[in-house]
Amino acid sequence: MTMSMKDEILKRILAANGEAVSGQELADSLGVSRTAVWKHMQTLQEEGYTFETIKKKGYVLTGVPNSLSPTQIELFLKTEHFGREIHYFDVVDSTQTIAHKLAQEGAPHGTVIIGEEQTAGRGRMARPWESVHGSGIWMTVIVRPDVTPQQASSFTLVVAVAVTMAIKTLYSDIEPAIKWPNDLLINGKKCTGILTEMQAEADLVQALLVGIGINANQEAADFSPDIADIATSLRLEAGEEINRAALVALILQYLEQFTELYIEEGFASIKTLWEQLSCTIGQRIEVTTIRERFEGIASGITDDGVLQLTQDDGLVRTIYAGDIKIL
Repeated sequence: MTMSMKDEILKRILAANGEAVSGQELADSLGVSRTAVWKHMQTLQEEGYTFETIKKKGYVLTGVPNSLSPTQIELFLKTEHFGREIHYFDVVDSTQTIAHKLAQEGAPHGTVIIGEEQTAGRGRMARPWESVHGSGIWMTVIVRPDVTPQQASSFTLVVAVAVTMAIKTLYSDIEPAIKWPNDLLINGKKCTGILTEMQAEADLVQALLVGIGINANQEAADFSPDIADIATSLRLEAGEEINRAALVALILQYLEQFTELYIEEGFASIKTLWEQLSCTIGQRIEVTTIRERFEGIASGITDDGVLQLTQDDGLVRTIYAGDIKIL
């Protein structure tokens, strides 16, 4: 990841762990003027970082914003590939749109596109997704697995497991549950949506574009009236502010781990864990497809991640796509 001079200065100050960092030493080691360092420090203050200046010693970091900047995420990152290249935006139309372009231009496996706000965020079936500035996690990860398009159909379920495990690891009091195929619910309310799109040839996936939208730090008043009763945030459920950079880094760690397992052994190796984390299996559900609507018991998923529904007459139906409602 190529860092700007400002980010390099920030990285060194963060690494000092509360000790003073000399502005002159920063200038000398980075080969820039003392004035240039001062200007970058001013920019960092405008971004929400706070410093105390100690005479003859330098800058001491006193406050860090809850930011998704690459430097902040890198502090927590423990991956080999995922998140090692990050494209960060304060405001963007859609991280998914930018990911399509970057993937076509050859962006490497694990590239992340992340924004503080989306003006045209979207979920499945082009539904709009509210992306309030600085409150959530709005990102797309470019994944390049050596699988066929048919095998890739279950990858959204792999992503759901990775996100769920990351949330549970950092916030043990929260119990997110996976609603097939692409939502995470907490106490029956939606906190996360996943959108996986594909660039592929007939028999080879070029890239999977994994869009992840997480309501992290929204307060109840941040949700519009039409979703206020069905949406929640991690902050509302945990009762504390969510460190978004730490959560992003852990999601990427789990996603890298489960992606490697998925490539080597297929979805079947992750299926049991998905079922344990799901709120769908065993529930009576209503399924709406393009052509019809029906209901029954969600009796399981196949090794390819396809939902199986048992109707009241005993007929087992296979659901490849559709909206489901837990009754």
